[in-house]
Amino acid sequence: MWTCPNCGRTFKNTNQNHFCNAITDTIDSYINLASEEQREVLQRVRATIGEAAPDASEKMSWKMPTFWQGENIIQFASFKNHMGLYPGPDAVAAFADQLEALEFKFSKGAIQIPWSKPMPYELITEITKYCVRQALLKKEQNEQKKSKS
Repeated sequence: MWTCPNCGRTFKNTNQNHFCNAITDTIDSYINLASEEQREVLQRVRATIGEAAPDASEKMSWKMPTFWQGENIIQFASFKNHMGLYPGPDAVAAFADQLEALEFKFSKGAIQIPWSKPMPYELITEITKYCVRQALLKKEQNEQKKSKS
């Protein structure tokens, strides 16, 4: 058994790759814990999402980098073999054909992008813009309901 000297968690493997919970309270600290290779990709994913959702604010939610615009628009997370992208179930359904064509694993609300494949920045932009449109539409519908009552 190996205990991480930073967070105190215990693992079966020595020097187990993991994110220390206490250190990941900002997106910068989260990204800085990744390997140098992954760090560059995560920074570019962050910038890509930020450009596609310019009115969204950044925060950590569920221990993941999150873009917020009245609701969680999209999140991402780093894992050993893939980056997880979390745009929600509607977005995953809307882009299912493209995700299948790229041979990405996906489930309700989650997409796994293997580190071994090129990061699909253009697709991430499209998915993010879709999520922003959906959030704005939902907000507009809620405001219409309130004005009718």
